[in-house]
Amino acid sequence: MGQQKDLTGSEKSKIVRYLAEGCSSLKIAKLLKRDHRTITRFIQNSQQGRKKRVEKPRRKITAHELRKVKRAAAKMPLATSLAIFQSCNITGVPKSTRCAILRDMAKVRKAERRPPLNKTHKLKRQDWAKKYLETDFSKVLWTDVMRVSLDGPDGWAHGWTGKGQRAPVRLRRQQGGGGVLVWAGIIKDELVGPFRVEDGVKLNSQSYCQFLEDTFFEQWYRKKSASFKKNMIFMQDNAPSHASKYSTVWLARKGIKEEKLMTWPPCSPDLNPIENLWSIIKCEIYKEGKQYTSLNSVWEAVVAAARNVDGEQIKTLTESMDGRLLSVLAKKGGYIGH
Repeated sequence: MGQQKDLTGSEKSKIVRYLAEGCSSLKIAKLLKRDHRTITRFIQNSQQGRKKRVEKPRRKITAHELRKVKRAAAKMPLATSLAIFQSCNITGVPKSTRCAILRDMAKVRKAERRPPLNKTHKLKRQDWAKKYLETDFSKVLWTDVMRVSLDGPDGWAHGWTGKGQRAPVRLRRQQGGGGVLVWAGIIKDELVGPFRVEDGVKLNSQSYCQFLEDTFFEQWYRKKSASFKKNMIFMQDNAPSHASKYSTVWLARKGIKEEKLMTWPPCSPDLNPIENLWSIIKCEIYKEGKQYTSLNSVWEAVVAAARNVDGEQIKTLTESMDGRLLSVLAKKGGYIGH
């Protein structure tokens, strides 16, 4: 006699129903045309239930070992819990215990992305800090360009979800579904812009200067007093379209030259306070993993978020410059924590 197949899901359901009706195992075997021993074995296994998990004794961590783990975590950023404990020659500790111990002394973080700084960069950052150490930064207009996409950063689309609930479906599109270039500036407690770069326009020297003419100069700068224009210092980074000879000459014709045009050290986004403004705006427009369906809708979100940034927030950013310069000098040109 050949080996019979295992009980199907349908047969198991019928066995449970027949048992509830008071049928004996022998009668159930006849009804299903199955071997009596197969039915009996299934009923016995169901009644036994799952075996209880045997808790293994957990290894105790001494105070000396805790100090070793803390030192190792400081020396090995971004390492796994297993690698940290192995470097301390501490074995036999389950992952849940390792993570619980590390949670009291460390945090899980992502590596920060920054341009690399070489020795020349650090020297130029120090020279820049010394040059502007006595500057009245309330007179400096800090500018920058930001790109916002329809999807936003992938790492921001996470949060708490109730038990039994599924996480919302997130669209996946190439290059974040496309995006919008945004230019803005901050000075003292005032936000200049934001202004939108026309879709499809690549910012080279000529298009950048034309953009400034149509937005910054036409809509904001020309309305300012002569004394304001005389004292204002214009800051921009070293993007090719900004630092080119064409742009420099064009700005000089507008009266922004020499000491009125701030020199900028290489690889220094951490020194520009408007980068912090971009973070505030992005946190607002992409909160709860929000995505957008059109370029106009994401631009409207940027404008709305910018309106919610009050003067005190901007003033806090611009007044942070003295501290940033001192930090650069203290770190000998290294990156600062802003």
